[in-house]
Amino acid sequence: MKNRLIIDGKKIGDGFEPYVIAEMSANHNGDINNAFKIIEMSKRSGAHAVKLQTYKPDTITLNSREPEFMIEGGLWHGQSLYELYESAFMPWEWHKPLFDYAEKIGISIFSSPFDNTAVDLLEDLNSPAYKIASFEAVDIPLIKYVASTGKPMIISTGMANAEEIEEAVEAAKSSGCRQLAILHCVSGYPAPSEDYNLMTISDMKMRFKLPVGLSDHTLDNTTAIASVALGACIIEKHVTLDRNAGGPDDSFSLEEAELNHLCSSVHTAWQAVGNINYGRKSSEIGNVKFRRSLYFVENIKEGEIIEAKHIKSIRPGYGLAPKYHELILGKKLKVSVKKNTAVTFEILED
Repeated sequence: MKNRLIIDGKKIGDGFEPYVIAEMSANHNGDINNAFKIIEMSKRSGAHAVKLQTYKPDTITLNSREPEFMIEGGLWHGQSLYELYESAFMPWEWHKPLFDYAEKIGISIFSSPFDNTAVDLLEDLNSPAYKIASFEAVDIPLIKYVASTGKPMIISTGMANAEEIEEAVEAAKSSGCRQLAILHCVSGYPAPSEDYNLMTISDMKMRFKLPVGLSDHTLDNTTAIASVALGACIIEKHVTLDRNAGGPDDSFSLEEAELNHLCSSVHTAWQAVGNINYGRKSSEIGNVKFRRSLYFVENIKEGEIIEAKHIKSIRPGYGLAPKYHELILGKKLKVSVKKNTAVTFEILED
């Protein structure tokens, strides 16, 4: 398995610009026009892909108000799982027009399927990739079914321990996936930045030998941008037209200006990380002359012996480097020099 993915011709992995995924989730708020606008916004902001979620209430949970099906605390307190997903799901008949529109304006689009029928729908639309959501990372049969498509896969790992991540990775690989990435994730909505422990990204890269990214549920961009320095090659963030629109995910999602900032900042961070390089950088070349060097600070005649009082380490840098200070003490001058003259080997006797 190559340590990279290619989605719609875009290479993803170490050495390539981080791939930014704008997660629409439920932020269409039941209006397909909002979904179209989110695709447009994602394209304008510089995201590489927009991602949907493909499920129906009946494919993700049961219509029950028994205690274990009720949500306690957080954004969705008091709702049953069925009620939440009934209000949040994207009608399946929207998928084709949204896929067609994304292709028309030139942004990749794919989805997180939540059961085999969702995979079948997305295969009919020739989805270029698949995302496994964190809550489904333990659904090994679903992972295997998605992997059997042979398409690139991205698996979020929120709540999963190292053993569960290994099981998900092995299931994908053994079932035909040849392009796989995993996302470090904290499945809190929103999640505090201190929960992210971004050092885990470096460990995941070494442990699983896969491209690793970040699914970020914090309220700003700091965590996502910082993750690039630790090797994150995919950044996923929820996006919305209006954080105050009242939808299930609106309150912890990025609006357009913030998404634009994320895309540009992630690119800048990636450029700044660069490669190991101890050489002089292009922006430094003009400033080399302003480093310190040795200069004569008194007039001295030919044949005189150079003493400590005669020379000084100062800016600019046209003379010998200060490291030669001790070496030239006691040397004779071949020629007379005036103060404020750079010290060079050429004017010293051997």
